[in-house]
Amino acid sequence: MRAGWLWLVIMVALTIDSPALAHTRSETHSAWDVSGGDVRLTFTIPDVEARRLADRGQDPGDAVLARYIAPRLGALSRGGACPATQTPRPVAAAPGYRRFELAFHCADLRDIRLRDGAFMDLVPTHVNFAQIQTGDGRFVEQLFSHDEQTLALSGEGETSLRNAGFLRFVTMGVMHIFTGVDHQLFLVGLILLSRRLRDLTFVITGFTLGHSVTLALAVTGVFRPHAEYIDALIGLTIALVGAEVIASATHRPGVVAAGAAALLALLGLASLAGAGGLPPLLLIGAALFSGCYLMISGHVRDAARLRLVVTLVFGLIHGFGFAADLLQMRLPRVRLAELLVGFNLGVEIGQLALVLGVVGVVAVLARAKLVLPRPLVADFASAFLAAMGLFWFVSRSFA
Repeated sequence: MRAGWLWLVIMVALTIDSPALAHTRSETHSAWDVSGGDVRLTFTIPDVEARRLADRGQDPGDAVLARYIAPRLGALSRGGACPATQTPRPVAAAPGYRRFELAFHCADLRDIRLRDGAFMDLVPTHVNFAQIQTGDGRFVEQLFSHDEQTLALSGEGETSLRNAGFLRFVTMGVMHIFTGVDHQLFLVGLILLSRRLRDLTFVITGFTLGHSVTLALAVTGVFRPHAEYIDALIGLTIALVGAEVIASATHRPGVVAAGAAALLALLGLASLAGAGGLPPLLLIGAALFSGCYLMISGHVRDAARLRLVVTLVFGLIHGFGFAADLLQMRLPRVRLAELLVGFNLGVEIGQLALVLGVVGVVAVLARAKLVLPRPLVADFASAFLAAMGLFWFVSRSFA
C-alpha cells in the first residue's frame, strides 16, 4: 500500500512543469579587449549551441554562424553604434567549440558599452560569460543575459560591490537560499534523512564543506564547469536524497538502487547515440555512484557518517550553482576573499533559518497534535523530491 502511494505522488509531481525554477541551460563565452575606442572581441560557441542554427541538429558552417552573430555583437557609445572594423572571422578553437574574432571602433569615447544578444532570441535563459580587459588595466567578469544585453564600462556595478559593506555580501548569500527553490528542496531532503540532531549535523556539515570549496574555485576562476552540467546534477542530488528516503521506507534498497542506476545508464547510452547534452562518461559515472550509494546506505546500520561524505560530494555540485549568482555581477577582485566569506556566511544563515524553521513548525504542529504520522509525511515528501529532482535532471540533460 505504501509503495502504491509513493508511485502516485511521483507521477503527480512529474506532471508539474517548472521551467522558472531551472538554472542556466545554455551558454557561450567571450573575451573583450577595450583600448581607447578600439574594441576587439573573441566569441566562443560550443558546438551544442551552434547546432541550434542548423536544420535537423546538423552542424552549421562558419558562414551561417558569422551571419547570425554579426548583427548581435558590438559596441555602443554616445555617438551610437560603433562601426565594425573586422567582421566575424573564424579562428582555431578547441575540439567541441567554434571561435570567431570581431573588432569595432568607437569614435566617441564617452560611455562605451558592450552589446551581446547572440542566442538569447533562441534560448531566453542563455547567458554569455564575458571576460573584459580595459586599457587602464582593469579586468572584470560579467554575464550577458536576455535581460542584460548591454554592459557599460564605467564600472558602476563593480564600484557598488567594492564599496559595499560586509553585510551586503552576507545578505546576498541569505537571499540565494531564500530564492533558490531547488536548494531549498535539497535541504528539506536532508531533514527527512535525519532522525536525530546528530544526523542532521553530519549532513549539513558535509554539505557546507563541499559548497564552500567549489564556490571559491568557481568565483576565483580556478575551475568553472559547464553550467548545464551543474544544473542537471543539482536535480540528480535532489532525486537521490528522495530515493534514499524511499529505499529506507520500503526496505528495498536494492530495487531502488538498481532502478536509479538503470535509468542513468540508459541516459548514458542515449547520449552515446547523440541524444541529450550530458557527456556519456558523466552519466555512466553517475549511474555507478548512485547505484552504489543507495545500495550501501540501505545496508549500513548507521548511515550518518556515510552521509557526511556523500553530502560533501553533493555540496561540491551545489557550490557551483551558488557561484552562478555571484558571476552575474562585476566582482571586485580586490575584495574576493571578503566577498566569499560574507556570501558563504549568508548561505549558512539561510540554510540554518530554513532548517530551524521547518523543524520548529513541525514541533509546534506536533505539540498541537495537528501533524500526520511521520512515516506518511516522509513517504509523500520523499516521493515528491524524487520526482522533482528526476524531472529537473532529465529536462536539463536534454535542454
